[in-house]
Amino acid sequence: MRVRLGEPYRTVLGHLRHEIGHYYQPILVPAGTAAEHRCRELFGDERESYQDAMDRYYDSGAPAGWEQRFVSAYAAMHPWEDWAETFAHYLHVRDTLQTAAAYGMHVDGPSVASSDAAPLHSKPSATATDVRAMLQAWIPLTYALNAINRSMGALDIYPFILSPAIEAKLAFIDTLVRPLAQPQ
Repeated sequence: MRVRLGEPYRTVLGHLRHEIGHYYQPILVPAGTAAEHRCRELFGDERESYQDAMDRYYDSGAPAGWEQRFVSAYAAMHPWEDWAETFAHYLHVRDTLQTAAAYGMHVDGPSVASSDAAPLHSKPSATATDVRAMLQAWIPLTYALNAINRSMGALDIYPFILSPAIEAKLAFIDTLVRPLAQPQ
């Protein structure tokens, strides 16, 4: 099913995190609030017919260039799916960084010269202060994990590209989740 849908990276955990995103959207983004207005700016107007969006997606697929605005092709289907996919992705990033920090993992970059402009070092922290700090640790870690998978002849563990539009969506979710995740 993962291959048929063009989502070889999809896991049961990812699916559960996606569905949790649907559950939390109305809680974190209540109707009639500034959060709802900002959510519509970033993800689109959720009042669009879900059935029409679903029919269009399954008939034609994601629009060309979807990678610049959506974390997955499925996220391009409807604003609700964009939210849920991005929310799941946010949970993936936070959890993986927390696990990496718990195991003392860090990336010091390759010992060979690279033309990549991105920093190739990462010191994951379970307590990153914001999305920017999370992503500064995340991107180099994913480069290393992908390289390890490729060395084993496996697909990239993280085949995603985080464009500025996607980073803005992740940052919005972070502003809603982070204050609630702090110990009381």
